[in-house]
Parts: sequence; structure tokens; C-alpha cells
Amino acid sequence: MRVGRAIGKTEGEVAMSMMSQIRDRCNPEMPPALCSDGNDSYPEAMLATWGTVPEYSGRGRPPTRKQPHPEWKCIQVTKHRSGSRLTGISYKVVYGDPEDVIKLMGINNSYVERTNLTSRQMNGRMVRKTLSYSKDEEMLKASCILEDWIYNLTRPVKSLRLEVNDGKRKWQPRSPAMAAGLTDHIWTLKELMTMVVVPTTCRG
Repeated sequence: MRVGRAIGKTEGEVAMSMMSQIRDRCNPEMPPALCSDGNDSYPEAMLATWGTVPEYSGRGRPPTRKQPHPEWKCIQVTKHRSGSRLTGISYKVVYGDPEDVIKLMGINNSYVERTNLTSRQMNGRMVRKTLSYSKDEEMLKASCILEDWIYNLTRPVKSLRLEVNDGKRKWQPRSPAMAAGLTDHIWTLKELMTMVVVPTTCRG
């Protein structure tokens, strides 16, 4: 289920925003295993968000640079192309034991690329080299929020369906929100757009 995304003008801003969201929503102490492309912004943001400065041993200059934890797992997967053809894939383990990292995550980022493709199919503002490509950050954020709501609540995802065999149908379609236990049915767009969100707190 999509729970938001990082948006920024540069890859570095996106990486820092994403790591901050993960830290605040998932684990403030330890980053999750990370698989990224060859851009160094993500491992650097990982270090800036969760890294710690080692304690001073009393000798030499006091350390000032943050260091990763030995249990971190981070791998970079880079695809090499010649024109439109894929010519090879290289990978580099940035944090963690190379054998453990590769065994856990493999050496591809196909899940991330599949998510990006779905996003571009649903949201014209995410498509490069078109007239619909978003140039305003505020409108891009708004369109991405709407896209996430539509994806989570109104779209049945084939990989989430359940086998029921009740005589009338073999499969029960489910949306990401249904799989997460947040709703019991697939919403219509009308239902989504006319929903009134009741504030949980009041400001006095």
C-alpha cells in the first residue's frame, strides 16, 4: 500500500525527504534494507538520517563524521544501456556484509521500477518529455496524493486477490486498502471524491 512519497526539485532533496518519512513512520533507530539505482543520494541520505558519530576514544582528533551501523543493508543496482538496449547490470554493496545483502535483496530493483511505471501510467504529470510533465511542485504533490488515494482505494490489484471458490466466483478482487484492513470493499471514484474526512482533533 502506498503511504506517501517524497517530492523535491533535486534527487538529493527527494532522498532526504524519503528517509525522513521512513524514520518518522517506521523505525527511528534503524533504516530498512535499501536497494537503489546508481545515484549516491540515497545511501548518503540514509547515513545523514540514521548515522551516528563514534564516541571519542581520547586519542587524536575527535570524530565528526557520521558512520553507518554494521547491521545496515544497502545495495546499488545500475543498468547500463546502449541506446534503448540493456547491455549489462552492475551492483555495489554500500552498507552491510556483501553476501548477506545480496542474499536478502538480490541484485535488481524491478519492484521499484514496476511501481514507477504504474505511477506514470496513472499520473500524466510523472511522464517525462510530454506537455503534461509537471513543472509546479505544489500541483505535483496534489496530483500524487490523488493518485495514491485512487490506487489504494479504487483499484483492484491482481496480486492481492483472494481465492474464494464460493460457486459464483473463484477470486475476490482486493484493493491495497482492503489488504491492509482499512476498508471492506473497492471504492468508486464518486465515493472517494465525495467522502468527508472528519477531523480527529480540534484546534482551540
